Amino acid sequence: MRRIPSYSFLILVTLFLSVQAFAQDDKTKKDAQAAAAEAAKMLSDTPETVVAPPKPVYWTNTLLTNLNFIQNSFTSWAAGGFNNYSLSTLIKGNANWAKDKMYWNNGLQLNYGFIYSQDKPILQNNADRLWLESTWGYKATNTLSYTVKFTYLSQLTSGWTYATPSVSEGEEPTVKQWKDARILRSDFLSPADVTLGVGADWIPNKWLTVNFSPLTGSVKVVKNDRLRKNYGMARKEKYEDTAQYPDEKDEAGKYFITGKYYKPARFSLGAQMTADVKFKINTNFDVASKLILFSNYLHNPQNLRVNWDNTIMWKLNKFFSLNVITNLIYDDTVLILDEDFPNGHKAVQLKEYLNFGFTYTFSNKK
Repeated sequence: MRRIPSYSFLILVTLFLSVQAFAQDDKTKKDAQAAAAEAAKMLSDTPETVVAPPKPVYWTNTLLTNLNFIQNSFTSWAAGGFNNYSLSTLIKGNANWAKDKMYWNNGLQLNYGFIYSQDKPILQNNADRLWLESTWGYKATNTLSYTVKFTYLSQLTSGWTYATPSVSEGEEPTVKQWKDARILRSDFLSPADVTLGVGADWIPNKWLTVNFSPLTGSVKVVKNDRLRKNYGMARKEKYEDTAQYPDEKDEAGKYFITGKYYKPARFSLGAQMTADVKFKINTNFDVASKLILFSNYLHNPQNLRVNWDNTIMWKLNKFFSLNVITNLIYDDTVLILDEDFPNGHKAVQLKEYLNFGFTYTFSNKK
């Protein structure tokens, strides 16, 4: 029997192991390919996850609240004085909508306050104002927009002048005498000014907006007939003969009791310009000013009706602020009655508030 050389045996063993390794690598490769194909199939069967874009926010809302309380108390105070309390509130809200070239801006301002003093044992309101404004606009350019503007100005309760009642020497007026002595100057819907105008907004920058409405209808309403003559209402047709129907006052000389002679409303057609200025001197100091001028095409167009409001707010910290508010009005149809002019006279009306109190603003942001 012929013997196989040792080196040949080594060659055969090496060849056998190489064949086995090749077969093993081929199997591993096929297994990996099968696993990859299975994974690809699973991925293709999995639904694609779609990330929804954020919903657009069209509304921007803010609400500023301000509450002020003042109390003065005197006990055995040599210099004298009367205990008194006062409370005033200011609410300013804005709800503005904007989409593409259209916008709708709405503003509400409510200011109310009263004072109670020991020397006059009745509540005396010292602030009462309701202001609503709404503007729809369509942008024609970056700075110019076509607009329709609506405004409403009135108050919530009665406004009085508090005269001192006449009593016998040594007597103190009663609550009823104080109430009987006061003189009514305004009331709910007496007056109320409503305007609707078509025009344009010019907004050259962030702090200035000017609106001009050359076609504006205005209605002044005076519901209380005792106040109609004071606010320039025209006479009704059947009472136009002033000789036959003269104006008469009550026994106390306070009111024109012939208010039924006058119409409850007056319509005007004219042009209105509104200028709004709002800017920050710094993060804690805000200034806002609104000037409204109205010219009546139908009667004395040269005599402008003026409303000018100013607000200065100095924010001392997150919750407290010092505020200065002024309201100026001039209307040549309104008669101001006082001791020197019992039948009334034309004058500039001015109201000013200086207060310190709690302030907080609620808002949503885009």
